[in-house]
Amino acid sequence: MVLNGPNLGRLGLREPEVYGTATHGELAALCRATGTAAGLDVDVRQSDSEAELIGWLHEAAAGGLPVVLNPAALTHYSYAVRDAVAMATAPVIEVHLSNPGARESFRHVSVVTPVVTATIAGLGFGSYRHALLAIAELTR
Repeated sequence: MVLNGPNLGRLGLREPEVYGTATHGELAALCRATGTAAGLDVDVRQSDSEAELIGWLHEAAAGGLPVVLNPAALTHYSYAVRDAVAMATAPVIEVHLSNPGARESFRHVSVVTPVVTATIAGLGFGSYRHALLAIAELTR
């Protein structure tokens, strides 16, 4: 599963100087193509709802599915997302398009990082590509 949190559905429109001009649809296509090439069946989802994101994390844990997760703003304060990630039964890789550590100070803390397998940030869509390749390697 590739799970994207709040506002990522607005890619291409939201702060293009930070997030670029490509859309979430283009990101989803890249993830599916990368997954196919790596032997993965990729399901890309996006929600602005914390509850829906948590439900998907529960679904992944119950099914033993690896996850590439961009919790977006929930990264910095959602202990509910953190706790759902902690229930994972397969690798979870946290990704970010930009480098949160190089941005506003409130973005410097991730409550999710301590419970994920790895974090990849600052590479734009490449963060997802690298995460999917890592998932393929970790699940072989």
